[in-house]
Amino acid sequence: MHIETLKIFCDVVENQSFSLAASQNFITQSAVSQQIRGLEERYGKRLLDRKRGSVRPTAAGEILHRASREILQQFEEMEAQLQGLSNVITGSIRVGTVHSVGLYELSEPLKAYFADFPNVNVYLEYDRASHVYEQVLRGNVDLGIVAYPSARAQLTVLDFRTDRLVVACAPNHPLAERVEIPVTAINGEKFVGFEKGIPTRQALDRVFAERHVTVQYVAELDNIEMVKRLVEVNAGIAVIPEKSCAHEVRAGSIVKVELSDKDLTRPIGIIYRTGKHFSPAVERFIEYLQIDPATMRSEQSSARKAAAPRA
Repeated sequence: MHIETLKIFCDVVENQSFSLAASQNFITQSAVSQQIRGLEERYGKRLLDRKRGSVRPTAAGEILHRASREILQQFEEMEAQLQGLSNVITGSIRVGTVHSVGLYELSEPLKAYFADFPNVNVYLEYDRASHVYEQVLRGNVDLGIVAYPSARAQLTVLDFRTDRLVVACAPNHPLAERVEIPVTAINGEKFVGFEKGIPTRQALDRVFAERHVTVQYVAELDNIEMVKRLVEVNAGIAVIPEKSCAHEVRAGSIVKVELSDKDLTRPIGIIYRTGKHFSPAVERFIEYLQIDPATMRSEQSSARKAAAPRA
């Protein structure tokens, strides 16, 4: 029996889905089914029940899942320790994050990391914040990077970044003429927001309640790209991280208005399962994530100048 088979079985159980397990392991759904059939034939017992589109472990499946998870954890720790004996950092890293963080906050540290450690593969898995927490706790990803990180049992949180929030509006919106406004200035405005339950939405709801601000929601979305598209056509304004609209601001399709409320920022944190033994690749990746962006840009600029051919 291969260790990969046990991981696939755990992924099916923990995601309650053959298709998600296939996606996480970069194989087809039929290959997942074949692996599960092999396990059931080996032990002569049905391990999974499929009902109404959901997958649940049987009593035998529960036993195999608990034991497999322990085996996988010990295997990961063994690999990490063996890699620590090598001078060459290799391996793979799985990171769970949300679009508004992964698309706009990770590009610089990833470029720097890949330049120094080309033998490491980093897999970014985009999901809702609540699912990122679950994936970290289950051990399906090494790290999670989320906005408004919350302390939870068995989780450790490290600081990563702090986003500044701004008002985004269409160029023909009346607020586009303003350079800076208090958040109370958006009272009564048509508003494009995130879905309830998304951490940024929850934080903004608290801010609006504290400052007695009421907005007219015209759409509630789970994707920041869709939020920006509706802002561009003047369906409403939005309050989003400054970095997330930098491209549209440069292109002139969105106008950024500063908020005078300096406390309106969005903290971003790195989360991982407490006690997890990291490989050298993951340890160095965390170090690169925590390098100040200005320092990183300065170092990259110096490196480019040094590499440039002399006239």
